Amino acid sequence: MIGYVIWDIDPRIFPGFEYLRWYGLFWAIGMLLGYQVMLKIFKYEKLSQTDLDQLTAYVVLGAIIGARFGHVLFYEPIYYLNNPIEILPIRIEPKFEFTGFAGLASHGGVLGALVALFLYCRKFQKDIFWNLDRLTIAASLMGGFIRLGNLMNSEIIGMSAQAPWAFVFLKVDQVPRHPAQLYEALCYFAIFIILFILWKSGRHRNHKGFLFGLGLLLVFIQRFLMEFLKENQVAFEENLTLNMGQVLSIPLIVIGMMVIVWSQKRFTDKKQSIKTLH
Repeated sequence: MIGYVIWDIDPRIFPGFEYLRWYGLFWAIGMLLGYQVMLKIFKYEKLSQTDLDQLTAYVVLGAIIGARFGHVLFYEPIYYLNNPIEILPIRIEPKFEFTGFAGLASHGGVLGALVALFLYCRKFQKDIFWNLDRLTIAASLMGGFIRLGNLMNSEIIGMSAQAPWAFVFLKVDQVPRHPAQLYEALCYFAIFIILFILWKSGRHRNHKGFLFGLGLLLVFIQRFLMEFLKENQVAFEENLTLNMGQVLSIPLIVIGMMVIVWSQKRFTDKKQSIKTLH
């Protein structure tokens, strides 16, 4: 094992205490920092913090519910059909146990957040694409911390590797593997930096939907490619040419490209119409 990173982290922050786990802590850090990014954006654009708090409540709740049900529906529907109580963060057989949400799907989280955002914008008469552009910046930062949480759980592991930076996840086996969770976390942080710089530059602030489309495109391209370095998460994926994560990423990549094209065309048409009026 010399030369590899030996990974044997207890998922619990305090051994023996089930209710505080690294995964939950990283989710909380991601949400807190994402909120701070949004607060900076709202203050810069002279908008109300009250509006941000309402938006945050809707989107966070939608993302968590969507991520949980995404995992249930996309990855283990038969298991949860037979054990519906475990959709909640508990188990009652053979004894009552707090499990945490051991299974959250990013694709479901995106869909849940979009539904929640639609409901928020309809209720408070807000521009959905304006909000999407800015939320995508914060969400990419949060995505990085969620993957660090996966690393602490020794889950979503990579395939075997002989690279000197390979991790040996002792809670799984003795095989050196790609630290796919760390790769993805770094990708998310890079995407966050790109989107934040683009927003800060002001060049795309009037291109409604552009940052959202670009974020979708970058996040799910990296997700699609990263899946080639991961072990399949559930057994039925062994018989698929592309695994479930890749299958679900394709439509989101296409939507991202379509939104970028639509955004650029809309901006060009608007510019042209202004020139015509003058």
